[in-house]
Amino acid sequence: MSALTTIGFDADDTLWQNEQFFRMTEKRFADLLAGHGDHAHIAAVLLAAERRNLAVYGFGIKGFTLSMVETAIEVTGGEVPASVIGEILAFGREMLSHPIEPLPHARATVEALAGAYRLVLITKGDLFDQERKLAQSGMGELFDAVEIVSDKSTATYARIFSRHGDGPRQSLMVGNSLKSDVVPAIEAGSWGVHVPHELTWAVEHAEAPVTAPRFRQIADLSELPALVESIARAG
Repeated sequence: MSALTTIGFDADDTLWQNEQFFRMTEKRFADLLAGHGDHAHIAAVLLAAERRNLAVYGFGIKGFTLSMVETAIEVTGGEVPASVIGEILAFGREMLSHPIEPLPHARATVEALAGAYRLVLITKGDLFDQERKLAQSGMGELFDAVEIVSDKSTATYARIFSRHGDGPRQSLMVGNSLKSDVVPAIEAGSWGVHVPHELTWAVEHAEAPVTAPRFRQIADLSELPALVESIARAG
């Protein structure tokens, strides 16, 4: 059996832009509440709210929007006007309708690997939003399976790569988040390929597992087919 039969792809900030829209909205939100603190203060209170709420709302724009509402209530001492709440809700709706922006080499790379390997899109966040972005990307037909999960853990990768492939040992996960895409995949027994993005949410920060034999890092997705070939050949 080949050393590699299945490749998992993260979606947000691996195949298309995502974090930049959160940062842009965060700036608009901080500007909206400028009378109650500078950008750094508002951003810190918002991040704390997001961390608290992950276990309740999960990942994605809807949870982010509710965290903005909570932050507005907190920094105004409970006196935030209804009009401001309305603007925050409008921010969320705009994010949910924003067209996707594919990252360089995303489609060409997925096309190059499709057919030769089982491709699985593994993404976390709101079901409707992730389905919308995948449909807009035009890449949906290139994947053999799509898994939209509430979080990414070692158990998540073990389950998905066993369901859609030949198990973690024969699988590779590629993504921009060390914490979500790389470290738990390696812990499950898979290869983990890090593709850095210029913007990474603070919650997704983690140390690179540089001593792990199955850890690799590439500059962008254009380097992935050659890396996959070398791993498969070595097996």
